[in-house]
Amino acid sequence: QVQLVESGGGLAQPGGSLRLSCTAPPFIFRTYTMGWYRQVPGKERSLVASIDRTDATDYADFVKGRFTISKDSSQNTVYLQMNSLKPEDTAVYYCTAGGHSWGQGTQVTVSS
Repeated sequence: QVQLVESGGGLAQPGGSLRLSCTAPPFIFRTYTMGWYRQVPGKERSLVASIDRTDATDYADFVKGRFTISKDSSQNTVYLQMNSLKPEDTAVYYCTAGGHSWGQGTQVTVSS
């Protein structure tokens, strides 16, 4: 079982920022498109952002202009910088490698 290790969730106020991190085994990090999904209770997991081996990125419309995905290949780590957070961004955020391996999830709560 491939293990992706996430960190960085927590509580933020509306308009605030958080940064999520996800570290993967080197082979997995180099091979697959890395991405972030999120899920709220009663709904399916949905794509937030992804970054492929060429550093091409893709974003869900609901985060464009607010979230930025990036990676540090020397650390086998992908980041999700979340700015201008809204209460509706509250969810469990999951890191994935190619949709095959998943992290344990990290809770993000946006509330005043």
